[in-house]
Amino acid sequence: MNHLWSIYQEQGYEAVKSQPVQTAVEAFYLAILAFGEQDIEGALTYARQVSAYKPDHPVFTQAAMYLERMLHTGKQPVYATGEGFSAFIRGGGNIPLYEHVSAALQTVYQEYDNLHLLDIGVGEGRAMLPALTPNITQLDLLEPSALMLESLCRQLDRQNIRYQAICCPVQEFIKTDSETRDLIQATFSLQSLPPQERPAVFRWLRKHSSRLIIVEFNVPEFTGMYAPEWVEYVLSHYETGLAEYSDNEAVLQGFLLPVMFGYFDRSRARTNYEQPIQTWVEECRAAGFTTITTRPLYDYWWAPAYLLDAA
Repeated sequence: MNHLWSIYQEQGYEAVKSQPVQTAVEAFYLAILAFGEQDIEGALTYARQVSAYKPDHPVFTQAAMYLERMLHTGKQPVYATGEGFSAFIRGGGNIPLYEHVSAALQTVYQEYDNLHLLDIGVGEGRAMLPALTPNITQLDLLEPSALMLESLCRQLDRQNIRYQAICCPVQEFIKTDSETRDLIQATFSLQSLPPQERPAVFRWLRKHSSRLIIVEFNVPEFTGMYAPEWVEYVLSHYETGLAEYSDNEAVLQGFLLPVMFGYFDRSRARTNYEQPIQTWVEECRAAGFTTITTRPLYDYWWAPAYLLDAA
């Protein structure tokens, strides 16, 4: 891939697409470059070549299917329907992942006699609900998705758990909220914040919490959207991830493939901005947190999940 990357950087797409394809990985790389140039027909041509090279490879075959559909129906948002994401988060490696996350959160909660907790980007409570303990005297929930928040509220109502639910992005929430909590947590949610918007959020977190818990993936940093090492990382890790949902088209075509191709789409705003765990540490320190520790929680297929504890 490196020689194709060099040609693309120096001479552009027209030059690189005239290069002969010798391996399946090269064909996949050219499909990615074509997709990035909004040449969906060209991307599909390369994807068909690569699936012919290795018809049993889950990424190659699913990529061809996805691009075929896109050619006829156009691009769809990652969360166009909730079906794919809902099935994804409740299956595969997410089951042990969230078991480890919930257990770690519960251990933290149990350190308090009485706890005022705020969960930022709580979603449907996948991490929080199993972790809840009786000593939580005030539970605040922040979630920008009304559908997810309504689902969580129904679950809490059935369990007769009192809470305060707020439906808005954290960037809006911090403009008006002035309460201080014992603990604020964010599990796989702060990655949705563009880097330029994080400093203000982290400064608010420092001012309004005694302690901050962040759970995020430790994703390596790469030099560019089409850098060969990044494409190789996505390819190898998605081969593992797609295999966990081999019989679930809603997850494959309705969530994972849109996410995967979204990494290489310059025409749309990104849905997440993952980074190394050390970068999260640096952002916390820049906001004024002084005591910061990290520890691995679970070796997930995409990247290891870590817990960051800041005070």
